[in-house]
Amino acid sequence: MASSRSEFFSGVKAQLPLVVGVVPFGLIYGALAVQLKVPPSIAQAMSLIIFAGSAQFIAIPLIAATTPGIIVMLTVFVVNLRHALYSASVAPYLKELHPLWKMLLAYLLTDEAYAVAIAHYRAGSALRDKHWYFLGTGVTLWAFWQASTAFGIFIGAQVPANWSLDFALPLTFIALVVPMIKNRAYVFAALVAGGVGVLTVGLPYKFGLLLASFCGIAVGMAARAED
Repeated sequence: MASSRSEFFSGVKAQLPLVVGVVPFGLIYGALAVQLKVPPSIAQAMSLIIFAGSAQFIAIPLIAATTPGIIVMLTVFVVNLRHALYSASVAPYLKELHPLWKMLLAYLLTDEAYAVAIAHYRAGSALRDKHWYFLGTGVTLWAFWQASTAFGIFIGAQVPANWSLDFALPLTFIALVVPMIKNRAYVFAALVAGGVGVLTVGLPYKFGLLLASFCGIAVGMAARAED
């Protein structure tokens, strides 16, 4: 018990520095959702159920534009495909856990939680109780994301309607994407996705976003295979 408690709080401590960068995105998401006329209950429920910042930022303008549900789901699915890679990476370390543990950790698996947890798993020490470390990182991020979303919704409700926050959406994604462009494959993927997105902006139901995602992923994977 002492070991599991120690692992849990070590995970909490390791995640806290990353929370500083996550909270502003939660605030922007909540405020933007209200500005786009998404009901506060739906906006908060998305943070509780989906719990994936980039997917939520993509989904809210689609929902606000009354995009068909299948397009929203496909777009979110494509954006979150990277989580399948995260799952494959951590699966060998979790194979002995009870299925309920696996389900809980799968729900808490995010970019930031994965980055911290996988480094701890690869540290070389025994696996015993390391899932508590994973839990600590995930719960910490989850708690701050829910709180920042709720506060963002509150802020958004106080902002006059003529103070449009729409500009925050592209700025947020620029801030997310630019630090990730570290090699040729990422450069090609970003350029192609951006270009296709601009060329298809007039397509109905924001279908251009889905098309741009597929094209960017395909080009990035092709470029990476050649490296």
